[in-house]
Amino acid sequence: MPLIRTLSRAVRRAYRPGVDLSHPTRSPLGSAVVNCVVYEDGARRPGDDCPAEEALRRVRKAGQGFVWIGLHEPSEEEFAGLAALFGLHPLAVEDAVQAHQRPKVERYDDVLFAVFKTVHYVEHTELTATSEIVDTGDLMVFTGPDFVITVRHGGRGSLGPLREVLESAPERLAMGPAAVLHAVADHVVDDYLAVAEAVQHDVDAVETAVFNEPAGRGDAGRIYQLKRELLELKRAVAPLARPLHLLATEPMPAVGPEIRAYFRDVAGHLSRTAEQIAAFEGLLDSILQAHLAQVTIVQNEDMRRITSWAAIIAVPTMVCGVYGMNFDHMPELRWVYGYPLALAVMAAACFTIHRAFRRNGWL
Repeated sequence: MPLIRTLSRAVRRAYRPGVDLSHPTRSPLGSAVVNCVVYEDGARRPGDDCPAEEALRRVRKAGQGFVWIGLHEPSEEEFAGLAALFGLHPLAVEDAVQAHQRPKVERYDDVLFAVFKTVHYVEHTELTATSEIVDTGDLMVFTGPDFVITVRHGGRGSLGPLREVLESAPERLAMGPAAVLHAVADHVVDDYLAVAEAVQHDVDAVETAVFNEPAGRGDAGRIYQLKRELLELKRAVAPLARPLHLLATEPMPAVGPEIRAYFRDVAGHLSRTAEQIAAFEGLLDSILQAHLAQVTIVQNEDMRRITSWAAIIAVPTMVCGVYGMNFDHMPELRWVYGYPLALAVMAAACFTIHRAFRRNGWL
């Protein structure tokens, strides 16, 4: 089993998308701006990474297309200019800057503000009571009639590979900003599925350790740690069900009927992940109960052994105690064979009691 888990993790690392070096975390456009690209008819227009004002002017002058601006951990001062340029609501701007928000979708006039929690599986060779398994971040998406602004918090979850995938399918980008919002949601939920699959290996490892190895004190710590990390994943997945349902069923700005069907597919994948997490929680509860039962059984066996040896030792202790009272008139005190006889009686009694305990499984 350990060899299989090691090989499976190696395969996941081999097929995981690499870091997108063409989209650095920081760029000369600003301390927080990763990129600013104009798309028209699903294709990237020449003049990559132009200033936001110029990009918006191009789009509105042409009367078609949209601009996609990506940011990474912007400060309030850095985001203020973009908020004024695109007319973003102050409450949404505050949430985007502060991060650590609950997944949601909010509507401000003709602008949608969506919050997603990104997750990443932290590779580890062995699960311990302090292992970090799930690493989370924040991803916010502003979707307007002619713009998309993505704000990312955390060191992982780069959207560079996603942008390249979309650019390879111009027919999807031609559907407008809502297509980018769907792609982001689908990308995030796919990561949920991948992390849930990886966590399953840890659940299987804990289950194997509990049922196939002697009960150890460290097993409870590993189970609790896995439950805590699973709760972190659940906090990212569970609150997203309602926002995706709204995007799939309710009329939203810039989200046409043709896009809603895609959001229904994403909502289905999210439901599958939520069901997996619920199954993991139930299984871990059962594993924990089984581990505690094993510990109780081991403790009972130890107590039976201690009690058995105490009963065996009690026989010679009683005999020695009786003959150590130093009374003048005690039987066999002056007899030559009294001492060997006392030793023989004690040995026979101890042997008989020991054999009885062995026969009953106490020793």
